[in-house]
Amino acid sequence: MTDDLKHHLKNYLQSSREALLWKLDGLDEYDLRRPLTPTGTNLLGLVKHCASTDVEYFGTCFDRPFPDPPAWFPLIESVPNIEMWATPDETTDAITGLYRRVWDHSNATIDALDLDTEGHVPWWDGQTVTLGRILIHMTAETNRHAGHADIVRETIDGTAGLNRRNSNLPPADQYDWPAHHAQVEQAARTAAGK
Repeated sequence: MTDDLKHHLKNYLQSSREALLWKLDGLDEYDLRRPLTPTGTNLLGLVKHCASTDVEYFGTCFDRPFPDPPAWFPLIESVPNIEMWATPDETTDAITGLYRRVWDHSNATIDALDLDTEGHVPWWDGQTVTLGRILIHMTAETNRHAGHADIVRETIDGTAGLNRRNSNLPPADQYDWPAHHAQVEQAARTAAGK
């Protein structure tokens, strides 16, 4: 039963990782990098951030350091938000390639350890955790950022959906999205007395 649970947890995490990368498909360098919220949220930065958290939680916490980390990894604690955006000299291929290498490293940790294997999270005051808890935490974390990416991507070009295989939305040619938007806007205005 434990192996089945670990398999399912790993699959949910991988699905959210792939959904996040899918949000980058077909965009130019500007759209991948441009900040679309007041806090600077951008698609490539979300991928870079998720790479760093994956490394920390599945590597550092279980004493399985990631080989050949990028130069910015050690600066995360001292340079605020360094992992939340891509510098002009960081290529999209380098960042997405890093994320895929991180998956391999993290998946090796997941495969090698039992769900009840203990690790320590230094930034949680050294709290002892299990691999199972970290799998749950990282699935929630990655899904949260995949959701951010979904909204950012929709803002850029209208592309939305759950993942490459299943948009989880009615097709645009079968649903009147502008009419739906207008209906929601009118409901908001009515509720606000406008």
